[in-house]
Amino acid sequence: MADAEQPPEPAAAAVAPEEIKAVPVRRPGRLIAGVLIIIVAAALVRSVATNPRFGWGTVGEYLFSPVVLDGLLKTIELTIIAMVVGILIGVILAVMRLSPNPIVVAASGFYIWLFRGTPVLVQLLFWNFIAALYPVVALGIPFGPALVEFNANNLITPFVAALLGLGLNEGAYMSEIVRAGLLSVDEGQEEAAKALGMRRMQTMRRIILPQAMRVIIPPTGNETIGMLKTTSLVSVLAYTELLYAVQLIYAANYKQIPLLIVASIWYLVLTTILSIGQYFIERHYGRGTARAIPPTLLMRIWQSFSTWRHTEVPVPEQRHGL
Repeated sequence: MADAEQPPEPAAAAVAPEEIKAVPVRRPGRLIAGVLIIIVAAALVRSVATNPRFGWGTVGEYLFSPVVLDGLLKTIELTIIAMVVGILIGVILAVMRLSPNPIVVAASGFYIWLFRGTPVLVQLLFWNFIAALYPVVALGIPFGPALVEFNANNLITPFVAALLGLGLNEGAYMSEIVRAGLLSVDEGQEEAAKALGMRRMQTMRRIILPQAMRVIIPPTGNETIGMLKTTSLVSVLAYTELLYAVQLIYAANYKQIPLLIVASIWYLVLTTILSIGQYFIERHYGRGTARAIPPTLLMRIWQSFSTWRHTEVPVPEQRHGL
């Protein structure tokens, strides 16, 4: 009688592996650089805070002065209106540059060549003295009689000259920004809109521009911040924006450095607000894209320090069968 088959021996009990402790790569150079930067920054802060020549008492005295605040409001007003004018002109010029009509393209190119090729300070002075060329500004039928006439000295005030110089110059730069955004949209979008029977302006307004905003917004934010600082050039026109306001004050008390610090503080406050607004606008128009939303500075600092901590990576249990 044959021996009965022996049953197989039971498999050895599976031993769960230990959890792996993933230790990030040490980068001592980053730590050393961070410590050095902190030391240098602390030394600079101490030097600035303890140096009596900065006149921090005078800074605090004039920081919220009515004259300074009035100049601050005029700076904000100039920035907003000039950027609106520049964006509107930029959109029109960008559409003209992409037109199939060569005359329209040439007119747009000439405008951009003229206003982008001359310094904005020269343009501001030119508009301020425009009455020397055209004492009377007339509106009427081309090559025909004038219907309305204005005295140029009364019409072109320092505020109007500032808006013309800043807004027209900004339009030349914004046109290239908008054109780059329009060209970033795939041509198939326009072809699909044509197949649906949409007109060119409808396609531009409803299809192309909304998609181009993701490319247009970042440089437009930079241009807005640049415009805020460029308004300081309007001081040559004797228009009492922020810089000219503090110049009037230190022309009387001879405290140039403290008053320039006052102006710098307000410029930094406004640029910080604009930078925060730009970040959230970019987040809004960057939704649904493959590229991740850029982290803020605080998020980057936290991520940099968090890499020095040990992290444990759990390993899933392994199933053993026969």
